[in-house]
Amino acid sequence: MYAVIEQGGKQYKVAQGDVINIELTEVADDAKTIELDKVLFVSDGTDIKVGAPYLDGAKVVASFKTTAADGVIKGPKLHSMYRRRRKNSVRHVGHRQKYLQVVIETIEA
Repeated sequence: MYAVIEQGGKQYKVAQGDVINIELTEVADDAKTIELDKVLFVSDGTDIKVGAPYLDGAKVVASFKTTAADGVIKGPKLHSMYRRRRKNSVRHVGHRQKYLQVVIETIEA
């Protein structure tokens, strides 16, 4: 069984036991699981359910790798540079996105 979920403006194809990195969201420090309710598609091999845009009553339950605070990981460092020709002006900007690493526990459709 697998599902396609939407989280943080991105879509993920997930199955039970998968480890994914989602956008960092507000969760309680003592939380053990997170419910992702924006399910677009669910398939169990024979039966297919497609939402318009989301399935009603479907959700994916995911748990954190360790705790909610320790599950935060950092993505790759991105560098961008702004330069104005003939002005001797250079601006260097860096960005590093934070993600929340979760393990997919159950898919309920």
